[in-house]
Amino acid sequence: MSLPQVSLDQDISVITDIILTSRYLRLRHFGRTVEAQMDHVDRILAQWQRERPDLDVSAMGLLGRFTRLRNHIGREIEKTFAERGLTSASFDVLAALRRSGSPFQLSPGELLATTMVSSGTMTNRIDQLEKQGLVQRLDNPDDRRGVIIALTAEGLERVDEAATAHVANQHRVVASLAPDEREALDAVLRKLLATYE
Repeated sequence: MSLPQVSLDQDISVITDIILTSRYLRLRHFGRTVEAQMDHVDRILAQWQRERPDLDVSAMGLLGRFTRLRNHIGREIEKTFAERGLTSASFDVLAALRRSGSPFQLSPGELLATTMVSSGTMTNRIDQLEKQGLVQRLDNPDDRRGVIIALTAEGLERVDEAATAHVANQHRVVASLAPDEREALDAVLRKLLATYE
């Protein structure tokens, strides 16, 4: 069955009726019926609608899709990094150093501030990266008891290669969205994120 491409540009509150079947979702929108293939989340919502019609599970649908997307995208990201001998955690540290600009070095405290992990976790990450020859600990000229974490030449090469692949992967992940859809989604996500940060 070929499903029509319909843009629901209006506020979702104008959807007056939702009919869930075993395979398709039908929305009545401004007197038109829009039909779309049901996804995993729709089936869960249909079960809740059947068992607990008193519950408004619309937020569950939205957050369920966020969760499923996060899991799918997370696997894609980890695969991209693993192909370069990294994890998302190790890339996080290398990328923070790379973004700091030449000479690509930060204190452990500065790394903590940019990555938002505990000091113990950061120490473990630095230890692993140092064993791989991607970072080195240098004496801190401003604090005789402290150190500076710096990218090695190999670390710089690896993070640049990984960043290029990561950005290409991100574009592939959102390729099904038109530029205006990306902008709209970005604005909505920024608004939602602002309630937590």
